[in-house]
Amino acid sequence: MGKHKKKKGKLKQRLTNKYRLVVLNEGTFEERFSLRLSLLNVFVLGGVLSFLLIFVTTFFITFTPIKQYIPGYSSTELKIKATKLAIQTDSLKKRLTILQDFTKALQPILTGEIRAEVLDSLQLSESIKIQDSLLNASKEDSIFREKIDVEDRFPIQNNALTNVKIVFFAPLTGTISQGFNLKKNHLALDIVAKTNTAVKAIADGTVIFSGWTTETGYVIILKHAYDYISVYKHNGNLLKEQGNLVKSGEVIASVGSTGELSTGPHLHFELWSGGYAINPTNLIDF
Repeated sequence: MGKHKKKKGKLKQRLTNKYRLVVLNEGTFEERFSLRLSLLNVFVLGGVLSFLLIFVTTFFITFTPIKQYIPGYSSTELKIKATKLAIQTDSLKKRLTILQDFTKALQPILTGEIRAEVLDSLQLSESIKIQDSLLNASKEDSIFREKIDVEDRFPIQNNALTNVKIVFFAPLTGTISQGFNLKKNHLALDIVAKTNTAVKAIADGTVIFSGWTTETGYVIILKHAYDYISVYKHNGNLLKEQGNLVKSGEVIASVGSTGELSTGPHLHFELWSGGYAINPTNLIDF
């Protein structure tokens, strides 16, 4: 027990013994600086300095951009941007899937190859596929068939058998560069106008497609009363989205020259009813 106390006393004495650190001028031995220390003071001072060094280093790594230069750390800004991009990418994938599915359903109308089951999904009453033999008909036969179609099928002509009334207005004012031609399979009117000219709805209706196709650029399709469908292609931009309700004469797009098949600013306008392409000039005053 006595030995233990002696050892403890010696250790305490060593820790508290004062030492003097002196800095002398080597040439003159003049004292320049001195400091009285003990081992206990050295340990305490070393511990405090170590704690401060660790604290300062941790602060700089955590709260300053310097951590970007330490291997294993990445930029917080980059993480935020990456997260936002991941969310946007997922959203775009979902929208692209919806658009692809809808475009696939409308592909027969856009290409002229109309199928009954697709038209049923658009709540059309009937569907007739255009045969190549019809496109190769004689001039007299084509004129006669078009006359019969207009008289028998379109209620906007003053037909005594029906009270259906619908009035169409021109989608825009311009020059018709190419007319409706069954022989050339051009089932539309090409109306030349200046870029950004307003394209208007020909009648009240619902937007059933509004999007982009490679060949015809920005396309918007409206469904009107009595199963009429109007198609507007090569637009510069679209002002309505799928599902929107539009009024007759309301601006839905602007004239442009988008798509691989476009040769200049113009509107490619189609009018359909019950699976037939209609010559718009028979029903609309351009």
